[in-house]
Amino acid sequence: MSEAEAMARRAADSPAMDKLARVGLVCRGVLYGLIGVLAVQIALGDGGREADKNGAIATVADLPFGAVLLWVMAVGFAGLTLWQASEAILGHGKVTNRIEAGSRVVVYAFVCTALLTLLLGGKSRSDDQKSQDVTAKLLGLPAGQLIVGALGLGIVALGVYWVRYGIKKEFRKQLRPMSPRAGKVMDRLGLAGYLARGLIAGLAGVFVIQAAITFDPDKAGGIDATLRAFANTPAGPWLLMVVALGLLLFAGYCFGEARWRRT
Repeated sequence: MSEAEAMARRAADSPAMDKLARVGLVCRGVLYGLIGVLAVQIALGDGGREADKNGAIATVADLPFGAVLLWVMAVGFAGLTLWQASEAILGHGKVTNRIEAGSRVVVYAFVCTALLTLLLGGKSRSDDQKSQDVTAKLLGLPAGQLIVGALGLGIVALGVYWVRYGIKKEFRKQLRPMSPRAGKVMDRLGLAGYLARGLIAGLAGVFVIQAAITFDPDKAGGIDATLRAFANTPAGPWLLMVVALGLLLFAGYCFGEARWRRT
């Protein structure tokens, strides 16, 4: 092991990084909780703000001391990004675990960028706009429809993976030992949360596949468009309400994860 790698590993395993990662997990819970609240408002017919990460960030910005809270969240998500980057690069787990950590790096970095953009006076585009822009660029490539179609299938597969992850309670492997009572609570929160995330990812993947088939990037959408689509199913707003409650429960899981996660 080189000296640089040894220093990087010591930094990744330091108490400071552990605390920073746990702050980030709390911030992650806040973000999902706010998205869940915005989705509930949409289900009740009172949703003017987009139910995605940018909508949640804008909600925090409107609170008293909102800027302070946003800076805390930016630091927290920066910590999550560094933590998952160390897991992807220096981790000793399975290759699939390191790939998953790498994918989280991208997600957390995007959230951190959105937070800093707003704090520094800029305006971040919605998840829907970002999805449509990326889809349009990919469709413009040679074999673009195949690429977008494959991407959509991959997102559907991610949704199936999250559903299975929740049902099998695979998330327990990432948690430290806890009391039986706390374990039951985390099992229920994790199951509901990952089922909700799986449903959202699965439907989002279907939209991307539709964009590939119709060669129309506007068919693709982010979290907000996907959540609103649940209200347009035969089950109506009630299905959206169930998914929104799942996101709120996942927020509770994130708070518990901040306490019991192995870092």
